[in-house]
Amino acid sequence: MICWPRRLPRARPKPTFPTCSRCSTNWRDRCVMADPVPTVGLFGLGLIGSAVARRLCAAGFPVVGHDPDASRCAELAGLGGRAGAPRDVWQSDVVFSCVFDTGQLAELIRTAPDCRAVLVSVSTCDPDQMPGLAGQAAAKGITLIEAPVSGTSRALAEGTALLILAGDPGAADRIAPVLDAVAMARRHVGPIGNGNRAKLAINLVLGLNRAALAEGLVFAEKLGLDAERFLDLARASAAQSAVMDSKGAKMARREFSPQGRIAQSAKDFTLILDGAAAAGQGLPFARTYLQMMQAALAAGEGDLDNAAVLLPISRSRPE
Repeated sequence: MICWPRRLPRARPKPTFPTCSRCSTNWRDRCVMADPVPTVGLFGLGLIGSAVARRLCAAGFPVVGHDPDASRCAELAGLGGRAGAPRDVWQSDVVFSCVFDTGQLAELIRTAPDCRAVLVSVSTCDPDQMPGLAGQAAAKGITLIEAPVSGTSRALAEGTALLILAGDPGAADRIAPVLDAVAMARRHVGPIGNGNRAKLAINLVLGLNRAALAEGLVFAEKLGLDAERFLDLARASAAQSAVMDSKGAKMARREFSPQGRIAQSAKDFTLILDGAAAAGQGLPFARTYLQMMQAALAAGEGDLDNAAVLLPISRSRPE
């Protein structure tokens, strides 16, 4: 009789958790430089806020969030977090502000209670207002740091986005395990305000890359070329860019489900041009891009993905 070896069950892969950047230990194994697992709060559960929540819940952090949209709160519960009132969010050790603009961030700080939270602003805001907001927050015991996100909400959900940090480096260091869970890459660029200055300059480059790709695709189609085949060719050419990978298919297929909205790009480019004007610098390409964004808003396309810059370009006619 042949005796066959007994087949052993396959071992399940062990889950991976973020590693503390300060002591190189998995926070589940207890970081030697940290106290018990910090609680995390979220204001704003839109594209970016829900991506942050997804990362934090997957890493096992206790998350409480607030958003006026009940459906977004229900989505948070599905991820493993819970919805709460603003006072519940402010009881957290770390609070992420994922609101739309500087005005909404200012209102959060104005209505905040006295507490000891670290407030992480991931929104693209007016850099010149950030030092004043940091001072207002500090008067309530809150430490404000900037961490605007470079990357789409999809990239953020996958952990591949970049956080551009600015403000108190000690505060950023203390919450390193939380930041590690949100994004694998981050850079500290100096005092408060510099985070959004750097983010706006990056958004300028990125937005013009999107516009160039959109205009190239529109031109290729008008010449009779197939959009998707042209996109494949462009990827193999000297014109290749990361934008082709993140936005090219959306443009070629006219599929504009949002990962970053037209309305957000219009807001960001308004800040870019205002900042440039204050510095005495003209930005002709940025001004043209904002005009395209404004045309899309006027056509009711503000909630589409920013790849939809292709639409106002396609409606343009020769002068």
